[in-house]
Amino acid sequence: MLAWLRLGTRMRACGVFARGVMALILLAAPLCGAQVPGAAGRIEGMVRDSSGASLPGALVEVHAGAFSASAVSDSGGAFAFENVPGEAGTVLLSAKGFQKIEQAWNRAGGQAVVRLEIVLTPATVSQQVQVTAYRASTLVSDLPLSDVQLTREDLQDTPALELDDDLRQVPGFSLYRRSSSRTANPTTQGVSLRGLGANGASRALVLEDGFPLNDPFGGWVYWDRVPAEAISDVEISQEGGSSLYGSDALGGVVQFVSRPTQPGGISLDTSYGNQNTPDLSLWAGGQKGKWESSFGGGVFNTDGYILTPEAQRGTVDVRAGSRDGNADLMVGRKIGEQSEIFARGWYLDETRGNGTPLQRNDTKLGQGALGANLQLGTFGALTLRFYADAQTYHQTFSAVATNRDSETLTDLQTVPSQGVGGSAVWSRQAGKRQTLVAGFDYHEEIGASHEVLLSGGTTDLSSGGRQRTVGIFGEDLIQIAPRWFLSASARVDLWSNFNAATLREPVTPPGAPIDTIFPDRSQNAFSPRLTLRNQVNAHVSWNASLYRAFRAPTLNELYRSFRQGNTLTDDNPKLIAEHLSGGDAGVALTGFNGKLQAHGTVFYNQIVDPVANVTLTTTPTLITRRRENLGRINAPGVELGVTASVVRDFTISCGYQFVDSKVSSFPANTALVGLWVAQVPHNSFTFQARYSNPRIFTVAVTGRAIGNAFDDDQNQFPLGSFFVLDAMVSRGVGAGVEIYAAAENLLNATYYTAATPVMQLGLPIAARVGVRVEFPKR
Repeated sequence: MLAWLRLGTRMRACGVFARGVMALILLAAPLCGAQVPGAAGRIEGMVRDSSGASLPGALVEVHAGAFSASAVSDSGGAFAFENVPGEAGTVLLSAKGFQKIEQAWNRAGGQAVVRLEIVLTPATVSQQVQVTAYRASTLVSDLPLSDVQLTREDLQDTPALELDDDLRQVPGFSLYRRSSSRTANPTTQGVSLRGLGANGASRALVLEDGFPLNDPFGGWVYWDRVPAEAISDVEISQEGGSSLYGSDALGGVVQFVSRPTQPGGISLDTSYGNQNTPDLSLWAGGQKGKWESSFGGGVFNTDGYILTPEAQRGTVDVRAGSRDGNADLMVGRKIGEQSEIFARGWYLDETRGNGTPLQRNDTKLGQGALGANLQLGTFGALTLRFYADAQTYHQTFSAVATNRDSETLTDLQTVPSQGVGGSAVWSRQAGKRQTLVAGFDYHEEIGASHEVLLSGGTTDLSSGGRQRTVGIFGEDLIQIAPRWFLSASARVDLWSNFNAATLREPVTPPGAPIDTIFPDRSQNAFSPRLTLRNQVNAHVSWNASLYRAFRAPTLNELYRSFRQGNTLTDDNPKLIAEHLSGGDAGVALTGFNGKLQAHGTVFYNQIVDPVANVTLTTTPTLITRRRENLGRINAPGVELGVTASVVRDFTISCGYQFVDSKVSSFPANTALVGLWVAQVPHNSFTFQARYSNPRIFTVAVTGRAIGNAFDDDQNQFPLGSFFVLDAMVSRGVGAGVEIYAAAENLLNATYYTAATPVMQLGLPIAARVGVRVEFPKR
C-alpha cells in the first residue's frame, strides 16, 4: 500500500489520480473478500544447483512490464521482492560458473505471493576466473564449509593497509611471526593456517589467478607484489591441498582473483598516514573488440617504527621502514565466444630496514607468464599456464652488543634465484551429475646463497642447488544423490634435489677452499583427498573431508642460514619432505531468511617429519639453531563462526579458532615433546561490525584477540596475548569518489612479535586518510 502511494507521488497529475484510485480499490477489496487483478504482491523463491543444494550469491532480476528490480540470493539461496506489480512476468538468474536461466511467473488465481523454485545448471567447467579447493569451476554449494571468500568490498571495508593484515580477520591465518608485512623481514612472511606454523617458508600455497606467488628460493610470500586495486576477491581453503596443487599446498591454498577487464574502467586508492606512510594503488582495464588488457600498480613507503621496547633500546635501534613499487600488466585476445589467450608480466622492487643501521634487505623480482583458457565444446575445457621468474635478494646481518649501543657486521648475503613452471588442466562435464578433472604441472627452481662471512676473519661461502617437482592428478566430482555431493581426488608427485654443493673459501686469513658435493636425492609422494557434503535442507548442511599432503624443503631451508637479532639459524642440506594427514567435519546453519549464519568445524592434522628451527646452544650473546626434521606435530582444533544482519545495513561477524598444536615426537630431543609449536597461539578470536549505507557513510570496526605463543622451540620466550582494535569510516562525496579515514591498533596496544632474545614490538597505532576514485562509478 505505502509503496503504491510513494510511487504515485512521483507521477504527473493524471498518474497521481490513477494511483489514488487503485489505492482505494486495494483498501476496499479485502473488506469485500475480493482479489484485485494486477495488484502488487511478493515474489519469493529459492535458487538451487542441480544437486538440490542452495546457491548463494546468484543475481536475480524480476521483470513485470515496465517494472524491474534486482537482488542477490542470500547464504541460504533465498530471494524476495516486495510490491511487484502485474499479473505475470519473468525472472532472470545468473551466477558465476552456471548457465543463465529465464523463468516465467504469474499470479494464478490472483495470489498475493508467488513462490518459485529455480535450479541452475553448471556452465562448462573453466578455471578462468575461479580457482577453488577443486581446481575447477564447480558448484558453489559443493565447497567445504571451512572455505572463506572475501570480496573486493570486504577488503575495502577492512581498516588494514596491507593485504596480509586484511586476511588476519580469518581466525588462524597468520604469517610465521605476528608482525605485519609492512615491517617484517620477507623471509618470515610464509603463511600458517590452522596452527601448522610456517617456519619462514609458507605451509600454504599462495596464488594469483593460478600463478604461484611463493618465492622460488625460500617459499615465503611477497605480499606487496599484488596491487590491492587489482583484486576482485580472495579465496582461502584451509584443508590440505596437495591432492591437486602439490608440495606448497600442504596446509591449504590462498587465491587472489584479479578483476575482470569487463566492465572496464579505472580505479585508484591513495592515502597518507603517520610514520610518513604514503600509499597508492591503481588499476585500469577494458576490452576493445577481441582484445583485452589490464594494468595494476602501486607504490608504498613507510618510515616505520622502532622495534625494540623503549626500556631496552640503545643507540643502534632505528626505525624499521620499507618502500616498494609493483606493476602487473596483462594483454589478452578472445578466441571465439568463450576462449582466450593472454600474456602477463609482474615486477616488484622493495627495500627494507630491519631495525638497526647495518641490517637491511632488498629484492628485485620479475615474472612473465603465458596462458590460455580454451573451451573445447563437447570435449570439455583446457587451461594452460606457463611462467618464468627471476629475482635477486640482498641481506645484511649484524651482531648487536648487549647494551645495544654498537653493532658489528657479520654477514653479507646475495641470493639470486630463478624458477620456471607450467600446468595443463583438463575438465569435462560427464552427464548431468559428474565432472572429471585431470592435469599435470611442473616447476623447477635454481638458486644459491652467496655470502661473505665476517666473524673471526673473512670467508666466502656459496651454497645452493636445483629442485624439480613433477605431478599428475585426477579428480571426480559426483552428485551421488539430489542432496549429496562427493569429491575424490589424488595426485602423485616426484620431487628431486640435484646439482647441490657448498663451497667455503677462507679469505683472511687465507686457507684452502672446501668444496662439498651433496648427493642427488628424490622422493615420491601420494596425496589423496575425499570430501562428502550433504545439503540436509534449506537451512542445514554438513561436510566431512579426509586428506594427505606433503611439502618438500625449500632451497632456502636446505642451503641458506639467517640471523635475526642475536639468534643464528643454520641451514640443513639433509632435510627431507614433511607429510601431513588430516581430516575435518563441519556443519553450517542459516536462519531468519538468511540474516543469521553460523558454522562450526572440528579438524585434526598431523605432520610427520615437520621442519622446525631447533635450538642447539644458548649463550648470553648468541642463540644458535638449526633446521631439523622433528618426529611429529599434532594439531587438533575447532573453528566457529557467526554472521548476523542485526538490522538493515548493519552486519556483525565473529570467528574463533582453538588449536592445540604441539610436538608429539622428536627422538633426537625428547625434551621438546609436549611443547607448543613455535609462533602458534592456541586461541584466536576475530570480529567485525559494519554499518554500510552509501547515502550516509560506512563504518567498520574490527578486532583481534590472540592468545599467548612462544617464539622458540623450547618455549623459553613467551610472547603473551594481545587485543588490537581497528576502525574505518568512509563516505561518498561524488560520482565514484569516496573519502575515508582508518586506524590500525586504534587503542595503541603494546604487543610482541618476536624474542631474539630481545623482545620486538608489534605495529603501534597507524592512522591514515585517503580517497578512492572509481570511473565509471559502479
